[in-house]
Amino acid sequence: MHKNDPSLWQHDHSFGQDRRRPGETRTQIVIVITAITMVVEIAAGIQFGSMALLADGLHMASHTVALSITAFAYAYARRHAHNRTFSFGTGKVNALGGFTGAVLLAIFSLYMGLESITRLLNPVNIVFNQAIAVSVLGLIVNGASVFILGVHDHGHDHHSGHGHHRHDYDHHHDHNLKSAYLHVMADALTSLLAIFALLSAKYFGIVWMDPVMGLFGAVLVARWSYGLLGTTAAVLLDRQAPEQLQQLIRDSIEEDGDSQITDLHVWSIGPEIYSAQIAVVAHNPVSPGAYKERIPAAAGLVHLAIEIHACQHQETVQGRVVEFHR
Repeated sequence: MHKNDPSLWQHDHSFGQDRRRPGETRTQIVIVITAITMVVEIAAGIQFGSMALLADGLHMASHTVALSITAFAYAYARRHAHNRTFSFGTGKVNALGGFTGAVLLAIFSLYMGLESITRLLNPVNIVFNQAIAVSVLGLIVNGASVFILGVHDHGHDHHSGHGHHRHDYDHHHDHNLKSAYLHVMADALTSLLAIFALLSAKYFGIVWMDPVMGLFGAVLVARWSYGLLGTTAAVLLDRQAPEQLQQLIRDSIEEDGDSQITDLHVWSIGPEIYSAQIAVVAHNPVSPGAYKERIPAAAGLVHLAIEIHACQHQETVQGRVVEFHR
């Protein structure tokens, strides 16, 4: 290969998004469980004329669709990871999937709230034993789904550099998986609140407890949705990385006492990975590679461009830009 071949200076922008993420398999398992339960409940509801079973089956269908969007986002990001039309790879598809799931959660919470208010104003007759049985079935299925998805965010990356740990400043985990997790959590919460309300109505005559618990659940799900909308929107809109990460980069570059960062942009381009553009001024600047090596790998910077200016006692300032990737 010719020494001036430009391909020698090019690098891949997939940044690991071509690898299958653990959350993808877990989501697919939950989709299968939810879909089977949906079919059983709808079939039983039609066969036995049970509106409670039919309604819960249709509710399961809506969450099967939501979880399928999550699975699609995983597959799309993986299959298009090497598509160069995506400037920084397909990492943000993860955040887009999470954002879409958060919107669906918001719609679900709104429906829960409106339905609860309607039932509070216009009470309906409840077949308690059947309704309780359906709620228990839903709780078991969704409890299993919560367990399958719930192990996704309890571990941390403990690789350190310069005395810092990534989990001290990294708030950009798998948003797509978090969306799926919140959907099954919302279902489990709905079933749990329903069981409590139905038992209260059956044994103590507190009929209004059912719609009140529905309102409580709607508010809680709305809060979950709001939080996920905020974190995913921050990624999609290229919001600056957490202050702790920015400070880590500043401390690493300016450790020699001569170099100073004059402009710093750090943003998430995927789960736990970042891109950065840095402008450095120094009286005695070192090589771009030396500046790059000062930043610990735990920072998660996979795409880095450094602009260097030699600060001399004259009106002109010389500058150059060098791009790196890990």
